[in-house]
Amino acid sequence: MFAVFAVLLIASHAPLLRLPYFWDEAGYYIPAARDLLAGSLIPHSTPSNAHPPLVMAWLALCWRIFGEGATVTRCAMLGLAAVSLLGFFRLARAVSSSMVAAASTLLTAIYPVFFAQSSLAQVDLAAAGFCFWGLEAYVRRRGIATVIWFSLAALAKETAILVSLALCGWEVALFVFDRERLSFADRPLNDDKPLRKRRDTKETLGQLLVLLLPIVPLALWYDYHYSHTGFVFGNPEFFRYNVQSNFHVLRIVLAFLLRIWQTVGYLNLYVLTAACILAMMYQPLPELLPAAKQEKTAGSKLRQRIPVAIQFAFVAIAIVYIVALSIIGGAVLARYMLPIVPLIILICVSTVWRRLRAWKAVLCVVAAAFIGTLFVNPPYGFSPEDNLAYRDYIRLHQGAEAFIQSRHPRARVLTAWPASDELSRPNLGYVARPIQVVRIEDFTAEQLFAAADETSRFDVALVFSTKYQAPSTLFDRWRRWQDWKTHYFGYHVDLDPVAAAAVLGGKLAYVDRRKGQWVAVIEIQKIEEASADPPVASALAYTDSKWHECVFTTTQTCFPGVSASESRAPKVRWTESSMPQSTRATTIASR
Repeated sequence: MFAVFAVLLIASHAPLLRLPYFWDEAGYYIPAARDLLAGSLIPHSTPSNAHPPLVMAWLALCWRIFGEGATVTRCAMLGLAAVSLLGFFRLARAVSSSMVAAASTLLTAIYPVFFAQSSLAQVDLAAAGFCFWGLEAYVRRRGIATVIWFSLAALAKETAILVSLALCGWEVALFVFDRERLSFADRPLNDDKPLRKRRDTKETLGQLLVLLLPIVPLALWYDYHYSHTGFVFGNPEFFRYNVQSNFHVLRIVLAFLLRIWQTVGYLNLYVLTAACILAMMYQPLPELLPAAKQEKTAGSKLRQRIPVAIQFAFVAIAIVYIVALSIIGGAVLARYMLPIVPLIILICVSTVWRRLRAWKAVLCVVAAAFIGTLFVNPPYGFSPEDNLAYRDYIRLHQGAEAFIQSRHPRARVLTAWPASDELSRPNLGYVARPIQVVRIEDFTAEQLFAAADETSRFDVALVFSTKYQAPSTLFDRWRRWQDWKTHYFGYHVDLDPVAAAAVLGGKLAYVDRRKGQWVAVIEIQKIEEASADPPVASALAYTDSKWHECVFTTTQTCFPGVSASESRAPKVRWTESSMPQSTRATTIASR
C-alpha cells in the first residue's frame, strides 16, 4: 500500500517537483535541515524556533544519500505524505469499513491543504501522519506502538502532543462518567454493537501512562535546546509572536471562530459537512450482503458506523486542538489543523455512506469541489500555501528575480522577506549567484515612504503581494473587522506596483500578475535638488491618489499567513489623515 500511495503522490505532483522553496521552507525549514546536515541539531543560519528536528533530520538523511536539491526534498516529503495516508487508511479501516476507508483516504489526499502540503518541506503533515498511526494503535489497544507513534508525532512538531493529551482527558472522562467502555480491539467488522467491558482503575492508569509517555522525548528535546541556546521555546521574538502577544480575549475568540471554519468549511470542506448534515436526516441503510448469505440472515443488519466512543474521542481531539491553537500560534494557518481535518472527513464520509443510497454520487461532488478549489482560488482570503496558489507565487518570483539577475546582477535590491532570502541564498533555487539586498518589512506606505528617503542605499526594488488579494466581501466594508485584523493578526495593505514606483521615485521595468498575486521590479531614478516648482508635484499627487485608491478599494479578507520568520508585521495602518506630506521640491533624472 505504501508503494501505491507513494507512486500516485509523486505522479500527481510531478509538475511541482522542481519548484524552488516557498515561504517558510525558505525561511526556516531548509536552512535548519542544511545546518543539521552539517552536524548541528540547533539551527544557526536562521534563528531557532525550537521545532523538534525529526523532519529536518529526514531531509538531511535523504540529501546525504541522494544529494541536496529541490527535487530530492519534494520526493522525500511525498514519502512522508505516503506514510501519512497509509496511517490514515489503516485508522479508517480499523474503525469502519474498507469502502469508507478508501473513500476517506482519497478525499483526504485531494483536499487542497493536504495536497499542497504533501510536497512542501514543512512539518505539519508529517506530524499529522504520525498521529494517524498513533490513533490506529490506540484504538487497537497496542500500547508500545501507541507510545512510539505519538512520540514521533511530537518530535515532528511539538503541537502534536495535543492529540495524546486530548486522549488522556477522554480516558479520564470515560472513567469518571462512564464506568463501562466500548472495546475497540478485535471488534467484528460488521458488529454495530461492540462488546462493553467493565473499566477498572488499573487499566485506566495503564492507558494514561501510555498516552503521557510521548511527553518524555519532547521534554528531552526542549532540555537539549535550552542547554544550547538558553531558550526553551525558541528565540524570544518567536515566543513573543506565537505565545505572549496572543493573550487577548477578543483575539482568542476570533481565532477560535477561524479554527472552526478551517475544520469544517474551509476550501469547500463545507460541501462535505453539508452532505453529512443532510445525511443525518435519513435512516441508516441495511448492510449489503451476498444473496446466499442474505437468505440465511433473519432480518436486515444496518450498515456499520464508527463506534460512538471513537467518534467522541475524535471530537475531543478536535476540541483540544481548536482551543489550544486559538490561544497559541501567531499565524492562524490552515495547515496547523491537518491532524484533525482528516478525522472530520472520516466521520462525514462514514455518515454519508451509512445513510444515503446515492453516497457515491455525493462523494464524487465533494471530490470535484476539492479538486476545483485546488486550482481556483476561493472568494475569500487564504494562504497561498493551501492550494496551488503557492506555485503561482513561485513562478512570479522566479520570473522577476531572473529579470533582476540578467539586467541588474550587481544591483542593490530593496525588498522584503522572503524575497530577500530568495535573492541572497542561491541554494533556495531562485538565483545562480547571491544578490545584495536591502530589507524592509513589507510594502505598506509606511515602509515605502521610509525607504524613499534612503534611495541612495539601493538601485532596484523588488515589490510583490505579501497577501493574496481576494475579491471584496461584505466583511471588508466593516471598519471594525479591518481594525481587528490589523491589531490582532498583523493585517496590512501593500501598495500596488504603480503606487510603489511613484513613492520610490522609480519606473516599472517588470510587472507580472497571477490570480490575485503580483510582482514588480522598479528601477530607481536619481533624485536631484531643484529650486523651481518641479514636475514631480504631479507625480506626488498621483502617488497620493493611487494610495487612497489602494487603501479604500484594494481589500482583502484574509488572516495573513504570517510565518515565524515574518513575525515583525507592522502595527500601523496608514489612512488618509496620516499620509506624509512632501515639502521638498525635486526633479527626477534617469540614472
